[in-house]
Amino acid sequence: KLKRFWGGGGQLMAKAGGITNAVNVGIAVQADWENREFISHISLNVRRLFEFLVQFESTTKSKLASLNEKLDLLERRLEMLEVQVSTATANPTLFAT
Repeated sequence: KLKRFWGGGGQLMAKAGGITNAVNVGIAVQADWENREFISHISLNVRRLFEFLVQFESTTKSKLASLNEKLDLLERRLEMLEVQVSTATANPTLFAT
C-alpha cells in the first residue's frame, strides 16, 4: 500500500517511488532552465554582435564616403597640376622671368 502526500512543488507523489520521480523531475526542470538561460545569453550576444556590425557598417560607409570625396578633390588638383606642368613644358617662355 502506497501513501500519498503533497510534494514541495505542489504535486501529489507516492511515498515509495515518488520521491525519486520528484527528484528526477526537479533535475530535468533545473537542466531546462539552465538550457534556456544559456540560449538566452547566446541570443543576447548574437543580437549585440549584429547591432555592432550594423553600427560598424554605417560608420565605415560614412568614413569611406568622406575619404572618397577627399580623393576626388586630390585627383582634380593633380590633374590641374599635370596640365600646368605640361603647359610649362610645352611653352617655357611663358614662365621666363
